[in-house]
Amino acid sequence: MSTAQTQKPKHKVTVIPGDGIGPECIRAAQRIVEAAGAAVEWEECEAGASVFRKGIASGVPQETIESVRRTRVVLKGPLETPVGYGEKSANVTLRKLFETYGNIRPVRELPGVPTPYSGRGIDLVVVRENVEDLYAGIEHMQTPGVAQCLKLISAKGCEKIVRLAFELARAEGRKRVHCATKSNIMKLTEGLLKRTFERIRPEYPDIEAQHIIIDNCAHQLVKRPEQFEVIVTTNMNGDIISDLTSALIGGLGFAPSANIGNEVAIFEAVHGSAPKYAGRNVINPTAVILSAVLMLRHLGEFEAAARIEHAILVTLEEGKVRTGDVVGYDKCATTTAYTDAVIANLGRKSEKYRVRDYKPIRLPQLDAAPDFVRAEKRRVIGVDLFLESGQSAEELGRGLEALVTDLPVKLKMISNRGTKVYPPTGAITDCVDHWRCRFVLREESGELADAVIFQLLERVSAKFRWMHLEKLQEFDGARGFTMAQGED
Repeated sequence: MSTAQTQKPKHKVTVIPGDGIGPECIRAAQRIVEAAGAAVEWEECEAGASVFRKGIASGVPQETIESVRRTRVVLKGPLETPVGYGEKSANVTLRKLFETYGNIRPVRELPGVPTPYSGRGIDLVVVRENVEDLYAGIEHMQTPGVAQCLKLISAKGCEKIVRLAFELARAEGRKRVHCATKSNIMKLTEGLLKRTFERIRPEYPDIEAQHIIIDNCAHQLVKRPEQFEVIVTTNMNGDIISDLTSALIGGLGFAPSANIGNEVAIFEAVHGSAPKYAGRNVINPTAVILSAVLMLRHLGEFEAAARIEHAILVTLEEGKVRTGDVVGYDKCATTTAYTDAVIANLGRKSEKYRVRDYKPIRLPQLDAAPDFVRAEKRRVIGVDLFLESGQSAEELGRGLEALVTDLPVKLKMISNRGTKVYPPTGAITDCVDHWRCRFVLREESGELADAVIFQLLERVSAKFRWMHLEKLQEFDGARGFTMAQGED
Protein backbone atom coordinates (compact mmCIF):
# COMPACT_ATOMS: atom_id res chain seq x y z
CA MET A 1 0.00 0.00 0.00
CA SER A 2 1.42 3.42 -0.94
CA THR A 3 2.19 6.20 1.55
CA ALA A 4 -0.50 8.36 -0.05
CA GLN A 5 -3.08 5.63 0.60
CA THR A 6 -2.12 5.25 4.28
CA GLN A 7 -2.05 8.96 5.10
CA LYS A 8 -5.08 10.04 7.09
CA PRO A 9 -7.21 12.84 5.64
CA LYS A 10 -6.35 16.33 6.81
CA HIS A 11 -8.64 18.49 8.91
CA LYS A 12 -9.45 21.74 7.13
CA VAL A 13 -9.10 24.74 9.40
CA THR A 14 -9.97 28.37 8.69
CA VAL A 15 -7.04 30.47 9.87
CA ILE A 16 -7.45 34.21 10.42
CA PRO A 17 -4.04 35.83 11.08
CA GLY A 18 -5.68 38.94 12.55
CA ASP A 19 -4.24 42.37 13.24
CA GLY A 20 -1.14 43.77 14.94
CA ILE A 21 0.86 40.92 16.48
CA GLY A 22 -1.71 38.39 15.29
CA PRO A 23 0.08 37.23 12.12
CA GLU A 24 3.36 36.61 14.00
CA CYS A 25 1.60 34.55 16.68
CA ILE A 26 -0.46 32.61 14.17
CA ARG A 27 2.57 31.78 12.02
CA ALA A 28 4.38 30.49 15.12
CA ALA A 29 1.41 28.28 16.00
CA GLN A 30 1.12 26.97 12.43
CA ARG A 31 4.82 26.05 12.30
CA ILE A 32 4.58 24.13 15.57
CA VAL A 33 1.33 22.34 14.63
CA GLU A 34 2.89 21.21 11.36
CA ALA A 35 6.14 20.15 13.05
CA ALA A 36 4.14 18.07 15.54
CA GLY A 37 2.73 16.04 12.68
CA ALA A 38 -0.91 17.09 13.01
CA ALA A 39 -3.08 16.39 9.98
CA VAL A 40 -4.22 19.98 9.41
CA GLU A 41 -4.77 21.92 6.18
CA TRP A 42 -5.08 25.70 6.49
CA GLU A 43 -7.58 27.88 4.65
CA GLU A 44 -6.47 31.48 5.23
CA CYS A 45 -9.10 34.22 5.47
CA GLU A 46 -9.30 37.77 6.77
CA ALA A 47 -11.34 39.67 9.35
CA GLY A 48 -10.82 42.76 11.49
CA ALA A 49 -9.26 46.12 10.73
CA SER A 50 -8.43 45.52 7.05
CA VAL A 51 -12.03 44.47 6.44
CA PHE A 52 -13.46 47.48 8.30
CA ARG A 53 -11.39 49.72 6.04
CA LYS A 54 -13.12 48.16 3.03
CA GLY A 55 -16.43 49.45 4.36
CA ILE A 56 -17.74 46.13 5.72
CA ALA A 57 -19.33 47.21 8.99
CA SER A 58 -19.18 43.77 10.64
CA GLY A 59 -15.44 43.36 10.03
CA VAL A 60 -16.14 39.83 8.72
CA PRO A 61 -16.43 39.40 4.91
CA GLN A 62 -18.73 36.87 3.30
CA GLU A 63 -15.79 34.78 2.05
CA THR A 64 -14.65 34.25 5.65
CA ILE A 65 -18.17 33.29 6.72
CA GLU A 66 -18.36 30.75 3.90
CA SER A 67 -14.97 29.29 4.84
CA VAL A 68 -16.08 28.82 8.45
CA ARG A 69 -19.28 27.15 7.27
CA ARG A 70 -17.14 24.67 5.33
CA THR A 71 -14.41 23.92 7.85
CA ARG A 72 -16.34 24.37 11.12
CA VAL A 73 -13.02 25.08 12.89
CA VAL A 74 -11.20 28.43 13.21
CA LEU A 75 -7.78 29.41 14.54
CA LYS A 76 -7.53 33.17 14.76
CA GLY A 77 -5.28 35.93 15.94
CA PRO A 78 -6.51 39.04 17.78
CA LEU A 79 -8.75 41.35 15.76
CA GLU A 80 -8.73 45.10 16.15
CA THR A 81 -11.97 47.06 16.38
CA PRO A 82 -10.91 50.45 14.96
CA VAL A 83 -12.15 53.67 16.52
CA GLY A 84 -14.15 55.89 14.20
CA TYR A 85 -15.27 53.30 11.66
CA GLY A 86 -16.84 49.88 11.73
CA GLU A 87 -19.65 49.05 14.11
CA LYS A 88 -19.43 45.81 16.07
CA SER A 89 -16.42 43.89 17.30
CA ALA A 90 -15.40 41.38 14.62
CA ASN A 91 -14.44 38.97 17.42
CA VAL A 92 -17.94 39.06 18.88
CA THR A 93 -19.51 38.90 15.42
CA LEU A 94 -17.74 35.62 14.65
CA ARG A 95 -18.73 34.09 17.98
CA LYS A 96 -22.38 35.06 17.61
CA LEU A 97 -22.76 34.18 13.92
CA PHE A 98 -21.88 30.57 14.66
CA GLU A 99 -23.50 30.14 18.10
CA THR A 100 -20.28 29.34 19.94
CA TYR A 101 -22.16 29.32 23.22
CA GLY A 102 -19.31 28.16 25.48
CA ASN A 103 -16.09 30.05 26.13
CA ILE A 104 -13.43 27.79 27.67
CA ARG A 105 -10.52 29.53 29.40
CA PRO A 106 -7.96 27.15 30.96
CA VAL A 107 -5.10 28.43 33.11
CA ARG A 108 -2.34 26.47 34.80
CA GLU A 109 0.87 27.24 36.57
CA LEU A 110 3.73 27.21 34.06
CA PRO A 111 7.42 26.63 34.73
CA GLY A 112 9.76 29.58 34.29
CA VAL A 113 6.91 32.09 34.65
CA PRO A 114 7.29 33.54 38.16
CA THR A 115 4.14 34.87 39.84
CA PRO A 116 3.07 35.47 43.46
CA TYR A 117 1.28 32.10 43.18
CA SER A 118 4.22 30.01 41.95
CA GLY A 119 4.25 26.60 43.60
CA ARG A 120 0.52 26.62 44.39
CA GLY A 121 -0.40 24.25 41.55
CA ILE A 122 -3.07 26.40 39.89
CA ASP A 123 -4.84 24.34 37.20
CA LEU A 124 -8.41 25.40 36.47
CA VAL A 125 -10.85 26.16 33.66
CA VAL A 126 -13.46 28.93 33.47
CA VAL A 127 -16.45 27.83 31.37
CA ARG A 128 -18.33 30.98 30.44
CA GLU A 129 -21.68 31.30 28.67
CA ASN A 130 -20.76 33.19 25.53
CA VAL A 131 -23.76 34.59 23.63
CA GLU A 132 -26.40 36.02 25.97
CA ASP A 133 -26.58 37.92 29.30
CA LEU A 134 -25.81 41.66 29.13
CA TYR A 135 -23.51 40.93 26.19
CA ALA A 136 -26.53 40.53 23.94
CA GLY A 137 -25.95 44.29 23.79
CA ILE A 138 -29.63 45.30 23.89
CA GLU A 139 -29.47 48.85 25.26
CA HIS A 140 -31.78 51.85 25.27
CA MET A 141 -31.74 55.38 26.62
CA GLN A 142 -34.98 55.30 28.63
CA THR A 143 -34.83 58.99 29.51
CA PRO A 144 -32.18 61.58 28.60
CA GLY A 145 -30.34 60.62 31.79
CA VAL A 146 -31.14 56.92 32.33
CA ALA A 147 -29.74 54.05 30.25
CA GLN A 148 -30.97 50.46 30.25
CA CYS A 149 -29.27 47.21 29.25
CA LEU A 150 -31.37 44.05 29.09
CA LYS A 151 -29.87 41.04 30.85
CA LEU A 152 -31.25 38.07 28.97
CA ILE A 153 -30.63 34.63 30.45
CA SER A 154 -32.37 31.66 28.83
CA ALA A 155 -33.10 28.20 30.18
CA LYS A 156 -31.60 26.71 27.02
CA GLY A 157 -28.43 28.78 27.37
CA CYS A 158 -28.05 27.70 31.01
CA GLU A 159 -28.65 24.06 30.17
CA LYS A 160 -26.00 24.06 27.44
CA ILE A 161 -23.29 25.79 29.46
CA VAL A 162 -23.84 23.73 32.62
CA ARG A 163 -23.73 20.45 30.71
CA LEU A 164 -20.64 21.63 28.83
CA ALA A 165 -18.89 22.36 32.13
CA PHE A 166 -19.64 18.92 33.55
CA GLU A 167 -18.69 17.17 30.32
CA LEU A 168 -15.42 19.11 30.15
CA ALA A 169 -14.65 18.08 33.73
CA ARG A 170 -15.17 14.43 32.82
CA ALA A 171 -13.14 14.70 29.60
CA GLU A 172 -10.20 16.21 31.49
CA GLY A 173 -10.41 13.98 34.56
CA ARG A 174 -11.40 16.83 36.86
CA LYS A 175 -13.40 16.14 40.02
CA ARG A 176 -14.91 19.48 41.06
CA VAL A 177 -17.20 22.04 39.37
CA HIS A 178 -18.23 25.37 40.92
CA CYS A 179 -21.17 27.35 39.58
CA ALA A 180 -20.57 31.07 40.22
CA THR A 181 -23.57 33.42 40.11
CA LYS A 182 -24.99 36.61 41.60
CA SER A 183 -28.28 34.84 42.31
CA ASN A 184 -28.58 36.37 45.76
CA ILE A 185 -29.43 39.66 44.01
CA MET A 186 -30.62 38.69 40.50
CA LYS A 187 -32.84 35.81 41.52
CA LEU A 188 -34.52 35.24 38.15
CA THR A 189 -31.62 35.75 35.71
CA GLU A 190 -28.53 34.61 37.61
CA GLY A 191 -30.82 32.39 39.65
CA LEU A 192 -31.81 30.51 36.49
CA LEU A 193 -28.21 29.34 36.06
CA LYS A 194 -28.01 28.29 39.71
CA ARG A 195 -31.29 26.34 39.52
CA THR A 196 -30.22 24.67 36.27
CA PHE A 197 -26.88 23.67 37.83
CA GLU A 198 -28.61 22.21 40.88
CA ARG A 199 -31.05 20.26 38.70
CA ILE A 200 -28.35 18.77 36.47
CA ARG A 201 -25.61 17.97 39.00
CA PRO A 202 -27.18 14.66 40.20
CA GLU A 203 -26.53 13.31 36.68
CA TYR A 204 -22.79 13.59 37.41
CA PRO A 205 -22.33 11.77 40.75
CA ASP A 206 -18.60 11.34 40.06
CA ILE A 207 -18.07 15.13 40.21
CA GLU A 208 -18.27 17.31 43.31
CA ALA A 209 -20.58 20.24 42.51
CA GLN A 210 -20.83 23.45 44.52
CA HIS A 211 -22.51 26.82 44.07
CA ILE A 212 -20.60 29.97 45.00
CA ILE A 213 -21.56 33.67 44.88
CA ILE A 214 -19.46 35.34 42.18
CA ASP A 215 -17.91 38.00 44.40
CA ASN A 216 -16.83 35.33 46.86
CA CYS A 217 -15.50 33.36 43.90
CA ALA A 218 -13.32 36.33 42.90
CA HIS A 219 -12.18 36.66 46.52
CA GLN A 220 -11.33 32.97 46.73
CA LEU A 221 -9.51 33.01 43.38
CA VAL A 222 -7.09 35.54 44.80
CA LYS A 223 -6.90 33.94 48.25
CA ARG A 224 -6.78 30.21 47.44
CA PRO A 225 -7.05 29.59 43.67
CA GLU A 226 -5.81 26.00 43.87
CA GLN A 227 -9.20 24.91 45.29
CA PHE A 228 -10.87 25.40 41.89
CA GLU A 229 -10.91 23.00 38.94
CA VAL A 230 -13.86 24.11 36.78
CA ILE A 231 -15.92 27.28 37.25
CA VAL A 232 -19.11 27.70 35.18
CA THR A 233 -20.72 31.12 35.08
CA THR A 234 -22.67 33.68 33.07
CA ASN A 235 -21.22 35.81 30.29
CA MET A 236 -20.14 39.01 32.04
CA ASN A 237 -19.08 37.25 35.23
CA GLY A 238 -16.99 34.88 33.14
CA ASP A 239 -15.42 37.68 31.15
CA ILE A 240 -14.19 39.30 34.34
CA ILE A 241 -12.98 36.27 36.30
CA SER A 242 -11.32 34.59 33.31
CA ASP A 243 -9.03 37.60 32.92
CA LEU A 244 -8.46 37.48 36.67
CA THR A 245 -7.41 33.83 36.45
CA SER A 246 -5.05 34.61 33.57
CA ALA A 247 -3.24 37.10 35.79
CA LEU A 248 -2.65 34.38 38.39
CA ILE A 249 -0.41 32.39 36.03
CA GLY A 250 1.54 35.17 34.30
CA GLY A 251 -0.89 37.12 32.16
CA LEU A 252 -2.79 36.96 28.89
CA GLY A 253 0.33 35.94 26.98
CA PHE A 254 -0.07 32.47 28.50
CA ALA A 255 -3.89 32.21 28.36
CA PRO A 256 -5.56 30.28 25.52
CA SER A 257 -9.27 30.10 24.83
CA ALA A 258 -11.83 28.12 22.88
CA ASN A 259 -15.27 29.27 21.76
CA ILE A 260 -17.26 26.06 21.48
CA GLY A 261 -20.52 25.47 19.65
CA ASN A 262 -22.21 22.30 18.48
CA GLU A 263 -21.47 23.21 14.86
CA VAL A 264 -18.41 25.51 14.91
CA ALA A 265 -15.45 26.02 17.24
CA ILE A 266 -13.19 29.09 17.27
CA PHE A 267 -9.79 29.01 18.97
CA GLU A 268 -7.98 32.22 19.86
CA ALA A 269 -5.81 33.94 22.41
CA VAL A 270 -7.68 36.57 24.35
CA HIS A 271 -4.96 39.21 24.38
CA GLY A 272 -5.21 42.25 22.12
CA SER A 273 -3.50 43.06 18.85
CA ALA A 274 -0.75 45.13 20.60
CA PRO A 275 0.06 47.20 17.49
CA LYS A 276 3.13 48.83 19.07
CA TYR A 277 4.85 45.42 19.08
CA ALA A 278 3.68 44.37 15.60
CA GLY A 279 6.48 43.36 13.26
CA ARG A 280 9.19 43.52 15.94
CA ASN A 281 9.44 39.72 16.36
CA VAL A 282 9.41 40.00 20.16
CA ILE A 283 5.90 38.94 21.11
CA ASN A 284 5.05 35.88 23.22
CA PRO A 285 3.06 33.45 21.02
CA THR A 286 2.34 30.94 23.82
CA ALA A 287 -1.36 31.85 24.20
CA VAL A 288 -2.01 31.31 20.49
CA ILE A 289 0.05 28.09 20.47
CA LEU A 290 -1.92 26.75 23.44
CA SER A 291 -5.14 27.77 21.68
CA ALA A 292 -3.97 25.63 18.76
CA VAL A 293 -3.43 22.79 21.26
CA LEU A 294 -7.08 23.14 22.32
CA MET A 295 -8.01 23.07 18.62
CA LEU A 296 -6.06 19.86 18.02
CA ARG A 297 -7.84 18.15 20.90
CA HIS A 298 -11.17 19.30 19.46
CA LEU A 299 -10.13 17.69 16.15
CA GLY A 300 -9.15 14.46 17.89
CA GLU A 301 -5.41 15.04 17.33
CA PHE A 302 -4.61 14.18 20.95
CA GLU A 303 -1.09 12.88 20.33
CA ALA A 304 0.06 16.02 18.48
CA ALA A 305 -1.61 18.22 21.12
CA ALA A 306 0.22 16.44 23.94
CA ARG A 307 3.55 16.67 22.08
CA ILE A 308 3.18 20.42 21.74
CA GLU A 309 2.09 20.98 25.35
CA HIS A 310 5.01 18.89 26.62
CA ALA A 311 7.41 20.86 24.38
CA ILE A 312 6.14 24.18 25.74
CA LEU A 313 6.56 22.96 29.32
CA VAL A 314 10.12 21.80 28.62
CA THR A 315 10.98 25.07 26.84
CA LEU A 316 9.66 27.20 29.70
CA GLU A 317 11.18 24.95 32.35
CA GLU A 318 14.68 25.14 30.85
CA GLY A 319 14.38 28.92 30.52
CA LYS A 320 16.96 29.23 27.74
CA VAL A 321 14.63 31.35 25.64
CA ARG A 322 12.36 33.68 27.58
CA THR A 323 9.69 36.00 26.24
CA GLY A 324 9.44 39.75 26.74
CA ASP A 325 6.42 39.65 29.03
CA VAL A 326 8.55 37.62 31.49
CA VAL A 327 12.02 39.22 31.29
CA GLY A 328 11.41 42.52 29.47
CA TYR A 329 11.38 43.34 25.77
CA ASP A 330 14.90 44.73 25.80
CA LYS A 331 16.48 41.36 26.65
CA CYS A 332 14.00 38.75 25.50
CA ALA A 333 14.26 36.03 22.86
CA THR A 334 12.60 36.68 19.53
CA THR A 335 9.27 35.14 18.64
CA THR A 336 11.09 33.10 16.01
CA ALA A 337 13.69 31.81 18.47
CA TYR A 338 11.01 30.82 20.97
CA THR A 339 9.09 28.98 18.25
CA ASP A 340 12.26 27.20 17.11
CA ALA A 341 12.94 26.12 20.70
CA VAL A 342 9.45 24.63 21.09
CA ILE A 343 9.85 22.75 17.81
CA ALA A 344 13.26 21.47 18.90
CA ASN A 345 11.71 20.16 22.13
CA LEU A 346 8.92 18.19 20.43
CA GLY A 347 9.18 14.64 21.71
CA ARG A 348 10.60 15.64 25.10
CA LYS A 349 8.61 15.58 28.36
CA SER A 350 8.89 17.58 31.54
CA GLU A 351 9.66 15.46 34.58
CA LYS A 352 7.90 17.85 36.96
CA TYR A 353 4.93 19.24 35.03
CA ARG A 354 2.33 16.84 33.71
CA VAL A 355 -0.03 16.92 30.76
CA ARG A 356 -3.52 15.64 31.48
CA ASP A 357 -4.97 12.62 29.71
CA TYR A 358 -7.72 14.16 27.61
CA LYS A 359 -10.79 12.52 26.15
CA PRO A 360 -13.24 13.95 23.61
CA ILE A 361 -15.80 16.33 25.13
CA ARG A 362 -19.35 15.11 24.65
CA LEU A 363 -21.18 18.27 23.60
CA PRO A 364 -24.76 18.72 24.87
CA GLN A 365 -27.50 18.06 22.32
CA LEU A 366 -30.73 19.88 23.18
CA ASP A 367 -34.13 20.36 21.60
CA ALA A 368 -33.72 23.01 18.88
CA ALA A 369 -37.25 24.40 19.40
CA PRO A 370 -37.27 28.07 20.45
CA ASP A 371 -39.87 27.35 23.17
CA PHE A 372 -37.44 25.16 25.11
CA VAL A 373 -39.52 25.62 28.29
CA ARG A 374 -43.29 25.31 28.01
CA ALA A 375 -45.71 26.33 30.76
CA GLU A 376 -48.95 24.40 31.23
CA LYS A 377 -50.67 27.41 32.82
CA ARG A 378 -49.95 31.11 32.65
CA ARG A 379 -51.70 34.22 33.88
CA VAL A 380 -51.14 37.96 33.49
CA ILE A 381 -51.86 39.66 36.83
CA GLY A 382 -50.60 43.18 36.17
CA VAL A 383 -48.11 45.38 34.37
CA ASP A 384 -45.03 47.40 35.16
CA LEU A 385 -45.30 50.65 33.25
CA PHE A 386 -42.08 52.67 33.02
CA LEU A 387 -42.57 56.44 32.86
CA GLU A 388 -40.40 59.50 32.45
CA SER A 389 -41.42 62.33 34.75
CA GLY A 390 -39.89 65.25 36.62
CA GLN A 391 -42.62 65.10 39.26
CA SER A 392 -42.10 63.86 42.79
CA ALA A 393 -43.12 60.32 43.68
CA GLU A 394 -46.09 61.67 45.64
CA GLU A 395 -47.35 63.81 42.75
CA LEU A 396 -46.88 60.99 40.25
CA GLY A 397 -48.59 58.42 42.44
CA ARG A 398 -51.66 60.54 43.15
CA GLY A 399 -51.96 61.45 39.49
CA LEU A 400 -51.83 57.82 38.35
CA GLU A 401 -54.31 56.68 41.00
CA ALA A 402 -56.79 59.25 39.76
CA LEU A 403 -56.53 57.87 36.22
CA VAL A 404 -57.49 54.29 37.09
CA THR A 405 -60.29 54.60 39.67
CA ASP A 406 -62.79 52.89 37.32
CA LEU A 407 -60.42 50.30 35.80
CA PRO A 408 -59.94 46.67 36.94
CA VAL A 409 -56.36 47.58 37.93
CA LYS A 410 -54.94 49.64 40.76
CA LEU A 411 -51.58 51.28 41.33
CA LYS A 412 -49.74 48.98 43.75
CA MET A 413 -46.49 50.88 44.04
CA ILE A 414 -43.91 53.05 42.28
CA SER A 415 -40.20 52.32 42.44
CA ASN A 416 -37.19 54.37 41.43
CA ARG A 417 -34.03 52.48 40.47
CA GLY A 418 -35.50 49.40 42.13
CA THR A 419 -36.53 50.98 45.46
CA LYS A 420 -40.17 51.50 46.40
CA VAL A 421 -40.92 55.23 46.77
CA TYR A 422 -44.74 55.27 46.65
CA PRO A 423 -46.74 54.81 48.78
CA PRO A 424 -44.05 56.49 50.88
CA THR A 425 -42.04 54.29 53.23
CA GLY A 426 -40.19 56.99 55.14
CA ALA A 427 -36.92 56.08 53.43
CA ILE A 428 -34.61 58.69 51.92
CA THR A 429 -34.22 58.03 48.18
CA ASP A 430 -32.49 60.24 45.64
CA CYS A 431 -34.81 59.83 42.64
CA VAL A 432 -34.22 60.18 38.91
CA ASP A 433 -36.80 60.76 36.18
CA HIS A 434 -37.29 57.03 35.50
CA TRP A 435 -40.21 55.44 37.38
CA ARG A 436 -41.52 51.89 37.46
CA CYS A 437 -45.25 52.04 38.12
CA ARG A 438 -46.75 48.69 39.08
CA PHE A 439 -50.42 48.16 38.33
CA VAL A 440 -52.11 44.93 39.48
CA LEU A 441 -55.61 43.48 39.31
CA ARG A 442 -57.97 44.73 41.98
CA GLU A 443 -59.38 41.21 42.26
CA GLU A 444 -56.77 38.52 42.92
CA SER A 445 -58.56 35.99 40.74
CA GLY A 446 -58.97 36.39 37.01
CA GLU A 447 -56.56 37.64 34.38
CA LEU A 448 -55.62 41.05 33.07
CA ALA A 449 -56.85 41.38 29.50
CA ASP A 450 -54.87 43.18 26.81
CA ALA A 451 -57.88 45.46 26.24
CA VAL A 452 -57.52 46.80 29.81
CA ILE A 453 -53.79 47.32 29.29
CA PHE A 454 -54.56 49.33 26.16
CA GLN A 455 -57.04 51.44 28.12
CA LEU A 456 -54.45 52.01 30.81
CA LEU A 457 -51.84 53.05 28.25
CA GLU A 458 -54.26 55.42 26.55
CA ARG A 459 -55.08 57.20 29.79
CA VAL A 460 -51.51 57.35 31.07
CA SER A 461 -50.07 58.54 27.75
CA ALA A 462 -52.50 61.49 27.72
CA LYS A 463 -50.72 62.92 30.78
CA PHE A 464 -47.31 61.22 31.05
CA ARG A 465 -44.44 60.13 28.84
CA TRP A 466 -44.03 56.33 28.94
CA MET A 467 -41.30 54.27 27.28
CA HIS A 468 -41.61 50.66 28.37
CA LEU A 469 -44.15 48.11 29.55
CA GLU A 470 -43.68 44.67 31.07
CA LYS A 471 -46.49 42.23 31.76
CA LEU A 472 -46.45 40.69 35.24
CA GLN A 473 -46.95 36.99 34.63
CA GLU A 474 -47.34 33.78 36.57
CA PHE A 475 -46.10 30.54 35.00
CA ASP A 476 -47.54 27.34 36.44
CA GLY A 477 -48.49 29.29 39.56
CA ALA A 478 -45.00 30.75 40.13
CA ARG A 479 -44.45 34.50 40.06
CA GLY A 480 -42.42 35.53 36.99
CA PHE A 481 -41.20 38.86 38.32
CA THR A 482 -39.34 40.26 41.32
CA MET A 483 -40.44 42.68 44.00
CA ALA A 484 -38.98 46.15 44.51
CA GLN A 485 -36.81 46.90 47.52
CA GLY A 486 -39.34 47.69 50.26
CA GLU A 487 -42.36 46.28 48.39
CA ASP A 488 -44.73 44.01 50.32
